Parts: sequence; C-alpha cells; structure tokens
Amino acid sequence: MDPVIVEHLGREHPLARHLDDFLTDRKNAGASPHTLRAYRGDLLQFTAHCDGEIAELTAPPIREFLTAIGALSAATRKRKRAAVASWCKWAVRHDLLDANPMDKIDTIKVSKYLPRPAATADITKVLGSICSRRPRKDVPLDRLRDRVLFETIYVRGTRAAEACSLDLDDFDLRQDDEHVRIHGKGGTVRTVLLDDHGYVALLKLYLSRAGYRFGPVFRASINGTGGPLSYDAAHHRWQGYCEAAGVDIEIHQLRHAHATELINAGVSIEVVRRRLGHASTETTQLYTLLADDVADTEIRAARRRRDRR
Repeated sequence: MDPVIVEHLGREHPLARHLDDFLTDRKNAGASPHTLRAYRGDLLQFTAHCDGEIAELTAPPIREFLTAIGALSAATRKRKRAAVASWCKWAVRHDLLDANPMDKIDTIKVSKYLPRPAATADITKVLGSICSRRPRKDVPLDRLRDRVLFETIYVRGTRAAEACSLDLDDFDLRQDDEHVRIHGKGGTVRTVLLDDHGYVALLKLYLSRAGYRFGPVFRASINGTGGPLSYDAAHHRWQGYCEAAGVDIEIHQLRHAHATELINAGVSIEVVRRRLGHASTETTQLYTLLADDVADTEIRAARRRRDRR
C-alpha cells in the first residue's frame, strides 16, 4: 500500500485500500506522477470528512468537504471536486457504490483569465544569470543543466513537469531534423520540433559534458546518478535565479511567453495547440485574446508618447 496513505490513514482505515487501488488503476492507465500526487493529496484531505465504508458514501460529506475548502480559489476547488468525482465514478464502475453521489453535487465554475506571459527581455536576463549559451568550461554541470531545462520550457513551450520528466530516449538529435517527444497530461504524447539551433547546440554540449547514455536528461544529483529533477526542485531553483536577476517571473510564465510569441508571429491556433499539447483550441484561444491585449497596451503607450510631444 502507498506509504503516504498508510501514514495518513493507517492500513485499517475503511477507505485506505480503495484509495490505494484507485491510484494504482490511474497509474496503470498512464497518469503522470504529478497527477497521482495531486489525486492522493486531494482525496486524503477528503477522507477526513468520511468515517464509514465507501459503500456508505453519500452527498452530505462531499458538500461538507467542499464547504471546508470554500476559502480556496475556484480553480483549486474545482480540481479537488474533480478528484472526488473520479474516485466516485471509479467506485461505481467497480461495484463498490450503488449510485454516484456526485450526481447531486453542482459543478464549480471557474472564470476564464488571460495567461500572464513574461517579457522576453526579463526571461533573457534570468537565463543569462544562470550561464551563457556559450558557457565557459568551468560552469558547474548543475547550472548548465538548469539553463537547458528552463530553455526547454521557454523555447519549446513545455510544462515544467513535462520538461523535468524528459528521458534521453525522448530526444531525436539527427542533424537538421531534431525533435523531442513530450509526455503530456492524460498520457498524451506529442512530438515537438527543435527549431532553435542555439538551443540544440547547448543541449548537445550539456549531454556531452554530463556523459549520459540513458535515463533522465535533467537529473537531481550533480554526479548524474540520481533520478529526474522534481518539479518542486526546479521551481525552487528558478525562483533563486529570478531573485538573483532582480526579476519576478513564475516558472509557468515561460510557457505562456512562448505561446504568445508564436501567436504574435502569426502562427495558426491549431499549430500552437499541438505544440503546447492543449486538448482543445478553446484553451489556446486565450492567447489570441492576450495578443489583442498586448496590442492595445502598445497603442495606448504610443498615444501617450504622442500626447507628450
């Protein structure tokens, strides 16, 4: 049984075994480690409101749980509700529940918001503070690794967790046809062109210096014997570089910046959708609204300059 479940619930808790089985099935279905951690955390939080067998699960404890997390953002509450809904659906499918109590629970609406891309100049400043694209031989391997990792997120438009989990087998570095295979949400896989020659050269330099032949590309230990760098570790290191550069950029803004640059350059919505790994164009459409917003900002700035003259 999952040791985290045992630590929080104990082996004898009436829901422990069912929660462990659910997570095992999700893992076998291709859910990412990040998704599994999120499911586990949300459902462990939910079990605090349940004191019986799973067959006895009804709507009231679910409402109690959603009320308890009412102070959280709508997006977070929607995610936690979705975790409970997935578990209940799984329980019905496995004849552990006669009826799905989620049928009596209203959905949670989340207002759409425009993603916030970082300015290219600010991103360049932070990346430059890590090391140059033509690094000196004495640059530590972990800093070179970080430069390549964060460039992968920025110039490829990957999610941070996707970049951290990349394996050497995911890269095809044949001359003039370089690609990377990215494992996205829901077990999806997409192939992304490595069209930036400077990035490719830096990646090859990093791999040459690291001496890796198989396994994770971005490893947790400097000597290369560890597993992949975790999202939390990457996030922490990125924040440190931002502080050193005097710039405030969240790691996910790198992906937003890449998408916005493509839209502003005239790349079609469908191409951007495929590159980012969005399930539908509806999500990608937000970047077209953002492009209009950026244009409006530039127009207002031009008018202010005209008025000053």
